[in-house]
Amino acid sequence: MTYAGFLAKKLADSDASEGCMLSVSVGGKQYRGVLMPHHEFSAPDILILKVKSGYNIGIRMDETSTVEVESRPAAVKRDETLPEDKEGLKTIVLIGTGGTIASYVDYRTGAVHPALSTSDMINAVPEIRDIANLRAKVLFSIFSENMTVPHWQKLAEQIAEELNNGADGIIVPHGTDTMGYTAAAVSFMLGDVSKPVVFVGAQRSSDRPSSDASSNLMAAARFIANGNRAGVFVCMHDTSGDDSFAIHNGTRVRKMHTSRRDAFRSINAPAVAHVDKEGKITFNTDGRPVSDAPVTVSSAMCRDVVLLQFYPGMDPALFRDVVMKSKGVVIAGSGLGHVNENMVPLIREASEKGILVVITSQCLNGRTNLNVYNTGRDMLAAGAVTVLDMLPETAYVKLMWVLANTKSYEAAKVAMQSCMAGEMSDRREE
Repeated sequence: MTYAGFLAKKLADSDASEGCMLSVSVGGKQYRGVLMPHHEFSAPDILILKVKSGYNIGIRMDETSTVEVESRPAAVKRDETLPEDKEGLKTIVLIGTGGTIASYVDYRTGAVHPALSTSDMINAVPEIRDIANLRAKVLFSIFSENMTVPHWQKLAEQIAEELNNGADGIIVPHGTDTMGYTAAAVSFMLGDVSKPVVFVGAQRSSDRPSSDASSNLMAAARFIANGNRAGVFVCMHDTSGDDSFAIHNGTRVRKMHTSRRDAFRSINAPAVAHVDKEGKITFNTDGRPVSDAPVTVSSAMCRDVVLLQFYPGMDPALFRDVVMKSKGVVIAGSGLGHVNENMVPLIREASEKGILVVITSQCLNGRTNLNVYNTGRDMLAAGAVTVLDMLPETAYVKLMWVLANTKSYEAAKVAMQSCMAGEMSDRREE
């Protein structure tokens, strides 16, 4: 969306461009700040300024508003040089996918841009160079909601290639909204990966005073360099402050808040470890140590899988075509995993056709158990398969992987009920 005609003219008349320090007068009020880009979601009469506090504000302009340029930005050439390796440090490869975390601030204008080169990513957090030698590549530059199965596959294959080429660990900057899905998918594709792969996100962009981007990256680097733990993990703030970071198992983590810095939580399991602001690592679980074993990839995925959430009044007729056209279904049931008894015939019909119907709980905490009540026992008799305390989204991703990597309905059923990447257990975590 472009500026309204009158506002475009005011900016042109004052020769104002992005990065200029403006003095703006609107309705008797004065504003001062750096002119920011006009986004598609901004109304045509809105001017966006970055004020002294570091926050952006939108100002609704009118015909009587005035715009004056106080100063213009100096031309700044971005540093495209890469740092030299330091002897004795481990090598970490950053594989960028996009999201808030993989961005840098143009301090000339105050605008945040996606990191589109390896130097952008490495130079964004120069302090990491004291922890490890860095390599970087931008594999994708997309919003995490636009991640698809082919993206997961390409990412897993790239991770394996880098590890087999000598990297000691991988950091994957990723948008937070679907980071749990991607981490789970990569966990199953890489199996018993011999080195650490850490997904990192940011809830606050790097132009905000409360940004968590650089501190999350630092914690992830410290975990890789000093943790001696192999696997696929997610690293995010553990508190609202900057003094503690949690390392989550990639198949057990969920984003639990839209905007808090400590939005991510391990579900039905403790966090793998905590990293404090000084880099001290405290482990809460046992795990596999790092080794030099080659990394293999099983990236085949069946995309004919659906994830449904049961709700009161759910009409099986509305979902029959979707279910019967699929090869697998995950249903997040209520409580212990229940659905309305009117859904049982559809479960039976799908199971008899060879469609694997997996039941999880939308409660998240606790495990499914269909042996307690009559409806649950009817679901089991109809062919439903329970997966203990597995998250619905993890079950969805795992079912896609299992159906592509097993040769029969029974083999897929056994695989879904077997723990492969720490995604499920029969143990209760209070």
